[in-house]
Amino acid sequence: MAAKLSDPEIETALAGLSGWSRADNAIQKQYQFADFRAAMWFLNAAAAQADAMDHHPEWSNVYNRVTVTLSTHDAGGVTDKDIALAKAMEQVAGE
Repeated sequence: MAAKLSDPEIETALAGLSGWSRADNAIQKQYQFADFRAAMWFLNAAAAQADAMDHHPEWSNVYNRVTVTLSTHDAGGVTDKDIALAKAMEQVAGE
C-alpha cells in the first residue's frame, strides 16, 4: 500500500503541477478543452494511462470541461500514486 503524503510533501508536489489544488483528502483540477470531442479524447487517453498505472481517478465531464479528483482511498489521502497520475494527465493534456 502507498504511504499517505504529508501536507508539506503535497504542497511541494502541487507547486510543480499547474492548476492542481487540494480538495480535502485529495488533489483536484478542472481542465477546459476546445469542445466536447477534445474533452472525450483527453478522457480516453487519460483512462489508458490510469489503467496502465492501476490507479483510477474520480472524474466528471460537462461538455468541454473535465474535473479530476485524485486520492488513494486505501491510504486515506494523497500518495505518490496520485502525484504520478496527475503528472501523466498533464502530459496527456499537453500542459
